[in-house]
Amino acid sequence: MDQVTVAGSGVLGSQIAFQCAYKGCDVRIYDIDPAAVARLSQKWRELSAAYRKDLKADDVAIAATIGRLRAGSDLAEAVQGSDLVIEAVPENVAVKRSFYEALSIVAPKTTIFATNSSTLLPSLLAQFTDRPERFLALHFASRVWRNNIAEVMRHSGTDDKTFDGVIAFAERIGMVPIALHKEQPGYVINTLLIPWVRAGMSLVVKGVASPQDVDRTWIIAGGGDVGPFAVLDLVGLRTPLQILTAAAEAGDAAAAEEAKWLRREYIDRNKLGIETGEGFYKYPNPAYRRVDFVQPRAMKA
Repeated sequence: MDQVTVAGSGVLGSQIAFQCAYKGCDVRIYDIDPAAVARLSQKWRELSAAYRKDLKADDVAIAATIGRLRAGSDLAEAVQGSDLVIEAVPENVAVKRSFYEALSIVAPKTTIFATNSSTLLPSLLAQFTDRPERFLALHFASRVWRNNIAEVMRHSGTDDKTFDGVIAFAERIGMVPIALHKEQPGYVINTLLIPWVRAGMSLVVKGVASPQDVDRTWIIAGGGDVGPFAVLDLVGLRTPLQILTAAAEAGDAAAAEEAKWLRREYIDRNKLGIETGEGFYKYPNPAYRRVDFVQPRAMKA
């Protein structure tokens, strides 16, 4: 799988594309919005800085990576000759269906389709394609170069060769593949993560504690490097809003309240997390990274 197409240039889509290019793949990024494509040059600068810092990447490696990246808003052009399409469009069934129906028309018949969905099952989306046997989930965690797992989830119709090939591809681009042989909503990471994040959110929505104090509690007493609200900023607040909205539509009253609060207090104020420079914290120097965030008040004085 030497030529890869990443559909969607958001927080995770851009990271996936950059990681694939860093590991030697020729990558085309497709986004329906030309303005989003135009913003990619800034994302490449930010990711280059992160790779230099975290992976000690040198200027030669960074230049080679950026040289392997091309972006545009023409889907047919983006998938021409592609071995693998990784879909990272919004977590909305209607949006994904529209994308896959269009993709099936223009993609080569040999191309494998993989969704980066964090919640939707591959069997749901496979029916919108012309190749369910060549369809599965390939889910990454944000900051893919550091949190380098790739959850590979098949559905009952996924061909064994496709499943094994995508696992091998994940290893090639520096991921630790987590093979899921049975469909599971939330996969592994979100089955663990979402209840934790929602527990923290519930405390804030009910007026029990502030986001910062919830995170302090977890860092000090829970042994974590960051708390749930720092994680939400990292993921980007639109994704949890989509997850909460879906849960609310399924009858979860608590999720409806949490979605309403998240939209009112953050989304509608363009506080979307790291990508906009502010969410529950302000970036690039969030309070939770300061030593005094978890110090007793007397020590701060």
